[in-house]
Order: sequence, then C-alpha cells, then structure tokens
Amino acid sequence: MSGPNAEPHVPAGDGGDGDSDSFGEEEYAAINSMLDQINSCLDHLEEKNNYLHACLKELLESNRQTRLEFQQQSEQQNMEADVHGSQPPK
Repeated sequence: MSGPNAEPHVPAGDGGDGDSDSFGEEEYAAINSMLDQINSCLDHLEEKNNYLHACLKELLESNRQTRLEFQQQSEQQNMEADVHGSQPPK
C-alpha cells in the first residue's frame, strides 16, 4: 500500500473501467493509515515532552532549594562573622 518514504502507492491512471470509486477508497485508506502513524508519533512526542517538562520542573525546584539553603548559610556565616568581629580582643 505504501511506497518508499511511506508515500501512498497511487496507480497511474484510472484503468479505463470507470471504477474510480475504488481508487478513491484506496487513496483514502492510504491517507488514513498515514494520519494514524502521524497521530501515533505525535502522541509519543507529547509523552516525551510531558516527561521532560516534569524533569525540568523538578530540576528547577531542586536548584531553587539549593540556592535558598546556600543563601541562608551565607547569611548565617556573615552574622557569625559580625558577632565575632564586634567583640573586643581579650
């Protein structure tokens, strides 16, 4: 039914027997099959996209959390340095 590159095989001419309805049905069946394949590929791509989106959201949240922890540690170290630095030496 399909030629190279999944192109539908279309007979050259109508054969002269006046049965152009069957040719149309074959062509529609080939197109329908290709559309089914495209739909399947698009569904697969959508699943991959959703998976990648979830992974990126998780990575983003992890990076936000790490940055927040780093900022808190940095602020705590600065406060400790200020406290130790403001005491007179003994």
